[in-house]
Amino acid sequence: MTLLVAAVIVHDKATNRVVLLQRGDQAKFAKGLWDLPVGKSEPGEPITETAVRELHEETGLTVKPEALEVAHIIHGARGVEAPNGFLTVVFVAHEWTGEPENREPRKHAQVRWADADAIPERFVATTSSALRRYLLGGLEVTLDGWR
Repeated sequence: MTLLVAAVIVHDKATNRVVLLQRGDQAKFAKGLWDLPVGKSEPGEPITETAVRELHEETGLTVKPEALEVAHIIHGARGVEAPNGFLTVVFVAHEWTGEPENREPRKHAQVRWADADAIPERFVATTSSALRRYLLGGLEVTLDGWR
């Protein structure tokens, strides 16, 4: 079965910043790399609820499901915990409450605002591509590992 995943780009258009997290030394994959807030869907959970839940669990930010917009879709042939592939729906939120904080210090080294024009180079490839394509202004689909 394909793993269903949600990621959220929290974009402050007024300051052109986005919320990023850096994976820690104990992360299951991509140790030390930057990433979007992202996580797996629970059985029976709508993908918008996954996005809201994971964003809050990782960063402390609160977003209403109806405030999410689809920004990108990633379809991977395989992943670390997804030998049968994964589908990541990347949402964008322009409205939220709270300030970003590292709510999972065992998994993440840091959570912070980053200038959208200066995204770190050491970034998880699939979410980096989705973020950069969103910032360039287009909804797209990325296929990873299918060729």
